[in-house]
Amino acid sequence: MTTDTETDNGSHAEGRADSPFGAEGEGPGGAEPVGVVLDTNVFVAAGFSPGSASGRIIDAVRRGTLTLVWNAATRRETERIVRKIPPLSRKPVADLFEGGYEYTGAVEPEAFNAITDPDDRKFAALAAAADVELVSQDDHLLSVAKCWPGRLRISSPPAFARRWKLRT
Repeated sequence: MTTDTETDNGSHAEGRADSPFGAEGEGPGGAEPVGVVLDTNVFVAAGFSPGSASGRIIDAVRRGTLTLVWNAATRRETERIVRKIPPLSRKPVADLFEGGYEYTGAVEPEAFNAITDPDDRKFAALAAAADVELVSQDDHLLSVAKCWPGRLRISSPPAFARRWKLRT
């Protein structure tokens, strides 16, 4: 896992007609919020460092300028990890999911077998299926996104926060 440093794989795709979110979206300050899948490590980093890029992303989700895109598997994974970390277990995350967008369409984690951690595949598959960006601090995820050009967009929290001009 990386620290909260700047990385962006530079892979971008056009929005699909079956996704409620465009690839680039309107974003903060625009009419439509941008949909985003957040890896569990973004929640953890934000919990320990609210002023970090991860913290600014979580704040933008809470304010409604970003929409958290999730499915049952990613929500379960995030809540399980957050509950296991005592300082974070008392911080609410359910509100982020309730205010987000539950993606109920098909996802294909097996299409992302180049991702060594099976738990990370579900986040990549969701981002690809929903046609939104995945934000992660995981070095491996950030490095393998280029395996699926035009299908999977992954950025680090600082790169994502800078691109969308998220400030505290």
